Amino acid sequence: MPVHDRRVTARRMVAAGVALALAAVTITATTAATGPRGQPRLSVAGLAQDPCQPQRALPLPAQLSGQFEPDSSMLRVTGGVYAGPGLSAPAESACVAATEQADRDWLEVGLVPGATATQRSMATRALLDLNLAVRPDGAVQAASLPGSGYEYVWPRDSSWVAVALTDTGHPAMAYQILEFLQRMQGRNGIWAARYAPDGSGPVRDGRPAELDADGWVPWAVWSWAATQPLTPASPSRSEFTRLWPMVVRAADADASSLTRDGLPGPAMDYWEDSDQITLGTAAPLLAGLRAAADLATDVGGAAAAGEGRRWAAAAARLATAITTTFGQNGYQRTPSAGSGADAAITFLGPPFAVPDAAVRQAARSAQRALTVPNGGLQPGTDWPGTPDVAWTPETAFFALFDASTGQHGQAAALLAWLAAHRTKLGSLPEQVNSAGQPASVAPLAWTDAVTLLALLAQAGSLPTVPVPPAR
Repeated sequence: MPVHDRRVTARRMVAAGVALALAAVTITATTAATGPRGQPRLSVAGLAQDPCQPQRALPLPAQLSGQFEPDSSMLRVTGGVYAGPGLSAPAESACVAATEQADRDWLEVGLVPGATATQRSMATRALLDLNLAVRPDGAVQAASLPGSGYEYVWPRDSSWVAVALTDTGHPAMAYQILEFLQRMQGRNGIWAARYAPDGSGPVRDGRPAELDADGWVPWAVWSWAATQPLTPASPSRSEFTRLWPMVVRAADADASSLTRDGLPGPAMDYWEDSDQITLGTAAPLLAGLRAAADLATDVGGAAAAGEGRRWAAAAARLATAITTTFGQNGYQRTPSAGSGADAAITFLGPPFAVPDAAVRQAARSAQRALTVPNGGLQPGTDWPGTPDVAWTPETAFFALFDASTGQHGQAAALLAWLAAHRTKLGSLPEQVNSAGQPASVAPLAWTDAVTLLALLAQAGSLPTVPVPPAR
């Protein structure tokens, strides 16, 4: 997502599955015009690659009919390859063939997760959509739809995309994302809610900073570093050294945010509707502090060791505070009883932390409470959005939690639900309305990333941030 402020903008794009495995699948995108009254409808059905301008993503109108080439973002329509509204490139164009091959080559250097043909087709389209979502400067656009409010860069989403690309074998692209985040980081270590994709700075729309990014970004750097050979003279060691100041500023901001009770102060979290002390902020900060403390051991030296000890101590304080406050009421949205279940309970499980029995029980209860009649999940029981609408990021959160905790049957069921509710172009929509129809926009980069990580977790291949040792 993130879940955007419902008063300012709708949320953004979800990444996607494809209706292709070994051959192209004919697809027709349609609006949810027959959807229930007052329910969200589909406005964008997927992304295609401009045939002759690499990395230029073309949003696909919901009414467009076409056929993706196998393992490619080339969409064939009447007259050739889709090149924009009312345009097509000749089928024999040399740049079309080159772009198709570039897509296939990119997929082949990495890993396409999934145990079934359906899962692999969903992963293929999600990967190809992320490839289009990442601009050459490392900015991750939530969606390529100018004027929609989705065309910006959220540090939270970008962090998840960086991890998904790292863990599917595309660390160089992940590093570009981390470099962009480093350029955007404020002097106080805190990121704004969202940024212009051209790198010109934050979007000035009145939203406060979202502190949770200071947890997500160190986790993303830790995940990238875990795949790299950080030997003394290696290129990856130099790259890691360049990222280290960003980690320091973020972890220091995390530690400084903790109040006398050990919890962070009020901040806007992924719901983006108010400033509160929520699990959606506290849990990511815990993961970020632990990730930074672990990374400090890779840096070496007295200074990094001292920083690592400070962050480990802050993480211990925060972990205790989360248990004694949120835990006493079943890990609800806020420390207050009656605040209701929140999908952020999944942030206390892998790949961020090893959950204890109480967290696992709270996650099971939350999953039951948040499931809507169409089979997907909503962000929280107190969510003020349209009733009975499922949100794909939250549904994927629980798929990731279940897969990472050995509940593979439950994870498979949620992944099957996601696959069954893609657009006719094979993309994962941001929402699914009460009639079970894809709604809002597709794809959404955050959902792409979470879905890919859930598929990887089904195979048991995701590392979990360790708890730093007491010093």
